[in-house]
Parts: sequence; C-alpha cells; structure tokens
Amino acid sequence: MAKSKPILVTLKGQEKFTRILSGFPETMGIKSGHVVLKPGENVGEHVTEAKEEVIVVLKGKAMILCGNDDEPIVASARTVVYVPPETTHDVKNIGGDILEYIYVTAAV
Repeated sequence: MAKSKPILVTLKGQEKFTRILSGFPETMGIKSGHVVLKPGENVGEHVTEAKEEVIVVLKGKAMILCGNDDEPIVASARTVVYVPPETTHDVKNIGGDILEYIYVTAAV
C-alpha cells in the first residue's frame, strides 16, 4: 500500500457538514468531518458499522444518544465522546448557540 503524506486542512465557513479526511489514499482508514448544528438541529440517527468514532466538541452543547437503552451523553466544548463500533447514535444541539464538532472514525 502506498505511504500517506502529511496533510494540513483548514476549517472554513459554517457549513452544516464538511468532510476533512476521507480515507485512502489520504489516510490508511481514518475518516473525519467538521459539523456545525444550529440550536435544536441534529445529524440524524446513524451507525458507523465496524468503525469506532470519536466526537470532539469544539463549541456549544451536545446530547449524544447511543443505542436504545443507554443514557444520553451531554458534552460541551473541550470534551471528547467515544462511540464504539456497531452503535446506533445521533448528535443533537441542545444549547442556545451553534454546536461545532469534529468526528473521526477508524476501522477496528
């Protein structure tokens, strides 16, 4: 497999979703994105299949709903949430301001 090269990405604007890295050939399997949600918005329930996910909250207040029976996780700026593989989850802005976060997924 070809060797990946270092990459610098500058986050621009306030689009709802911006892909940062998208896997091979940029990375060996990491994918990531920058998400901006208005108050009350959510990304929608989804599952990252066999991938782990890390959510890094940059601004605002998020509620992460994981699985059917798990307690919601409330996260604010400068916090990180780990979502295990095969876990259905949704991220919702529960604050009064913009929620901004970066997610990173990686194959197990």
